[in-house]
Amino acid sequence: MNKGKLYLIPSPLGDNDPSEVIPAPVLESLKRFRTFVVEEIRTARRYLSRAGLKGMIDSLEFHELNEHTPQAQIESYLKLFDDGNDVALISEAGLPAVADPGAQLVALAHRHGISVIPETGPSSLMLALMASGLNGQSFAFCGYLPAKSDERKARLKAIEKLSAAASQTQIFIETPYRNDSMLKDITDVCHPETRLCIAADITLPDAMIKTATVSEWRKSGTVIGKRPCVFILQA
Repeated sequence: MNKGKLYLIPSPLGDNDPSEVIPAPVLESLKRFRTFVVEEIRTARRYLSRAGLKGMIDSLEFHELNEHTPQAQIESYLKLFDDGNDVALISEAGLPAVADPGAQLVALAHRHGISVIPETGPSSLMLALMASGLNGQSFAFCGYLPAKSDERKARLKAIEKLSAAASQTQIFIETPYRNDSMLKDITDVCHPETRLCIAADITLPDAMIKTATVSEWRKSGTVIGKRPCVFILQA
């Protein structure tokens, strides 16, 4: 049976105009898709409307794939590719399938010989690393750290030790409402001379990207607030 392709469509990192951060050819390509797998339908509809599909939204087919989606439902999405139908995968923000449940659909596509086409767009991780001034030759993405403070502190110590031993930059993220708890734990347990970059609201007008030592962060009294944020640490 002829199968369509899976296209990975980036989305803005915040509430800015898609044309500011998504290449024009990618925005133009959105008009040819009729089937979308998205992390949250309401957000995806708003993005597509702002991307030039206003007036077409009700004719489109949306399927959710998020952390609550059962595996059986994800497997059922294989039929979306029947008869050569191409499918677009969209995350809540940035690149699909990176720290994102959409990776499960990408894995499914590979298992069944479906071509995967990544499109160009903003990556908060790479943009933060670019702007950090920290080691871009050797780095690791650690994803989300533990939610409980004691476990998070232990993980931070381990990450810092690895960074020092391997001369490797460590990148991690946090749920926005825990940003300030994360910063406090970092300043509580990490070495004063360890460097930390905090990159919040990347690509937005109120973006904050700053690299300083843990000691300097401790003295600064910085409040990050509830906004998308990337943390980058180098011992």
